[in-house]
Amino acid sequence: MKKNVNIGIIGAGLIGGKRAEAIAETKLGTIAMIADSDLKKAVVLAEKYSAEATAEWKEIIRSKDIDAVIVAVTNAFIYPIVLAAVKAGKHVLCEKPFGIDSKESKKMLKAAQRAKKMIKVGFNHRFLDHVIKARKIFADGGIGNPLFIRARYGHGGRKGMDKEWRLDKKISGGGELLDQGVHVVDLARLFGGEFDRAYGKTQVKYWHNKRKLDDNAFAIISNHQTTCSFHVSTTQWENIFSFEVFGDKGFLRIEGRGGRYGDQMLTYGIKAPVVGLSDLQNFNFGKKDNSWVNEWKNFIEAIAKKKPIDGNALDGLRANQIVEAIYDSSRKMREVKIKY
Repeated sequence: MKKNVNIGIIGAGLIGGKRAEAIAETKLGTIAMIADSDLKKAVVLAEKYSAEATAEWKEIIRSKDIDAVIVAVTNAFIYPIVLAAVKAGKHVLCEKPFGIDSKESKKMLKAAQRAKKMIKVGFNHRFLDHVIKARKIFADGGIGNPLFIRARYGHGGRKGMDKEWRLDKKISGGGELLDQGVHVVDLARLFGGEFDRAYGKTQVKYWHNKRKLDDNAFAIISNHQTTCSFHVSTTQWENIFSFEVFGDKGFLRIEGRGGRYGDQMLTYGIKAPVVGLSDLQNFNFGKKDNSWVNEWKNFIEAIAKKKPIDGNALDGLRANQIVEAIYDSSRKMREVKIKY
């Protein structure tokens, strides 16, 4: 890989803009071209970063000058673009979920393996400052063996949300469980390992729509050691992000993620030799969301220095498989085995 990495961004919306900002802030890579079916959007973002604009994403794929592609499009369009990009010999960072179902995930993973190209799935929550600190404490054995995980993630929706693409299964692949839930599932795997059983209930509580996609999801996923329970919601009128991990030596409580979700707070508790707490540490990382910058650094280092990708194609596949098992459990109204 040459020293400077030329980047093509497909999708000039909110997330495409965040990715572009991260590249500019780190100065790791050069934005060469930006594509969006709405050419005006592509032009506005491209002008900001002195890049070329196009309405045709295949121009980025065809360009021999582009080394890596960011795929920041709606869910249903991820699969064909990622597949084309890796076949064209480009590394890819694509937003979550990794395709609208695990079948697409598997095909993209296999294509990348054949082409010997890297795919990073946009699990930016792994790179929030308080999550990074929690992962370090956990990896150092700070809370011992994980026993259970408890999480809540939600917001209050938006006017007209029932008409958004997110509630059209052909485009989104799923409702709130797949949208915000996939982040919770991914984090749960980081701390709890590979889960093998799932029990879930997905419901339409408020945002009634013809497609009947869930606006609330309740789930329990487990393995021989760890049980994770979580609730994701678009009727959480006050935004919340809360993720807790309890081990046999202590616990980690991750709260907020910046912006309307509040400061990034981490509480680390150490269990006393018998019962109760012997020590409690609190960390406040503020409201600034550095996850996009941190994630971009990981992607570039993986390309340039051949370091491991944190949140790779296999992680994207596993998260989708767990989400699908939860949907399956809700339909069958019983616990199901997660099919890997």
